[in-house]
Amino acid sequence: MGLRDATDVTTAPIAALGLVGGYVAARESGIRPLGGVVLGAAGLYAGRTWLARAGAPATAGLAAVYLGGFGASHVLARRIGPWPSVLAVAAVSAAASWAVVDRRR
Repeated sequence: MGLRDATDVTTAPIAALGLVGGYVAARESGIRPLGGVVLGAAGLYAGRTWLARAGAPATAGLAAVYLGGFGASHVLARRIGPWPSVLAVAAVSAAASWAVVDRRR
């Protein structure tokens, strides 16, 4: 079983699931680096599509939103709680991915 062709992948759900899945993996396992592995794997998988379909500048911007969301979720969690924070940044990352890459399919 191989990876789907990069141009055929819908990235918004991957970006959202990378952030949510990374949080769940870290929280439930108690192993924070495991959450980073999940976050990174999803980011790389989405990133190859971002690059193939939208180019390097768009990929850099979407990666900044994705990774920035990871960082922002920690700060935001102090104000609104961990789950709302993770869901909020996942929604922003998914929306950005859809707007820049997926809607042009």
